[in-house]
Amino acid sequence: MNAARNAHYQMIGSLYRDHRPWLLAWLRRNIACPQRAEDLSQDTFARLLGRPQLPATREPRAFLLTVAKGLLFDHFRRAALEQAYLDDIAKLPQAEQPSPETQHLILEDLKAIDLHLGKLSSKARSAFVLNRLDGLGHAAIAEQLGVSVPRVRQYLAQAMRQCYIALYGEPT
Repeated sequence: MNAARNAHYQMIGSLYRDHRPWLLAWLRRNIACPQRAEDLSQDTFARLLGRPQLPATREPRAFLLTVAKGLLFDHFRRAALEQAYLDDIAKLPQAEQPSPETQHLILEDLKAIDLHLGKLSSKARSAFVLNRLDGLGHAAIAEQLGVSVPRVRQYLAQAMRQCYIALYGEPT
């Protein structure tokens, strides 16, 4: 292991030892489920391990809080997505409802799509939602977003590519 990588791991280890109890307490105050707070605490440090380098910071708690809040936001967004799906399924007649296994697979696909759409710009995500969920055409989306129709087409192509990658992996 090279010296820079070793220093990176030592910095994360120091953050973990010095600030994890504080971060966990903050998360427990903000999440009803103590197990989820524990998971988010661990996910925060796992996210740091996945970064090639950490920014120099004089406020480690503020930095950790920023990372944890991002994970918390993702958690709540995915929970809202899951609840919306389950609410829609509950409206179907019993005979048309998918099996629990199929529901689980669909939820996993939705989460993967959500994750990949999160890589897009806000305008590209908005164009996708306006087109696929609200049923707006390209011209109406262009007007609403203040962009050209060709730009809307680009946004939709980007979004569809991310959906494809989420479901099937990178095209070869």
